[in-house]
Amino acid sequence: MARARRLPEEALHERVDGEWSFVETLRHLVFATDAWVSRTILDEPMPYHPLALPQTSYPEPEKLLGVDTGARPSLDEVLAVRTDRMALVRRIVDGLTDEELSRPCHRSPAPGYPEEPQPVGKCLRVVMNEECEHRRYAVRDLAVLEGHFDRTSGR
Repeated sequence: MARARRLPEEALHERVDGEWSFVETLRHLVFATDAWVSRTILDEPMPYHPLALPQTSYPEPEKLLGVDTGARPSLDEVLAVRTDRMALVRRIVDGLTDEELSRPCHRSPAPGYPEEPQPVGKCLRVVMNEECEHRRYAVRDLAVLEGHFDRTSGR
């Protein structure tokens, strides 16, 4: 985050090689938490924040999930939602027992996903994998953006 904050806000909305921008990546992590934690583990029917960003292949997300894929929120707006979602995951992890970890969750992550039950542990693994993989992408893209910013600003 410190590296991202050194860039101008506009750079955080810039896509690198057709991939999501830094802000879009954070929005997708909100979606992953909403889908796999709030909806699947906590059994909330429609927990998606309007700034959540599902995968690009998801059909009609505005209609089915109530999200605004065209939104252009600031970094701070997305971080406020992310902070809330990260605290939710921490509360769940802090309260885990072996029994809870293996408890089956019967709600799918989102409409259109397979309906088979998933154990809490698998749902949390999906969220953690998303966090790790998208961090790699974000760090990779920040390096490109920093290089671009250095060349264009002379800093």
